[in-house]
Amino acid sequence: MPTVVGIRFKKAGKIYYFDPALSSVTQGDHAIVETARGVEYGEVVVGPREVSDSEVVSPLKPVLRKATDEDAQKVEENIVREKEAFNICLRKITNHDLPMRLIDVEFTFDVNKIIFYFTAEGRIDFRELVKDLAAVFRT
Repeated sequence: MPTVVGIRFKKAGKIYYFDPALSSVTQGDHAIVETARGVEYGEVVVGPREVSDSEVVSPLKPVLRKATDEDAQKVEENIVREKEAFNICLRKITNHDLPMRLIDVEFTFDVNKIIFYFTAEGRIDFRELVKDLAAVFRT
């Protein structure tokens, strides 16, 4: 049975399991992990424990390291950047006259990806919007 830690990336978000490997993370710590979206910062909400193989999604990715104060500072900076990106995206949506509603903007911890969440009544061709946003954020 593998030993895992449960990490949550958003306040009420889903808990994902990671291999604590060589890190010494415990419940309440923050950790840096590799996810499908890139490098992310999350809170350890389930301390190291053994689980059955059926509860683990393979391959189990390792915790890269325990988060530092500098990492927490970077997360705070990313939150400020997300607010700026939200306002920029709103202006671009208006400029392109797109019938969509921007819900949220999220930067990955390493700022390699920016995710824009939106809703719309139907399908929307927002390829030009994506090109504009890529030009502004260079990501």
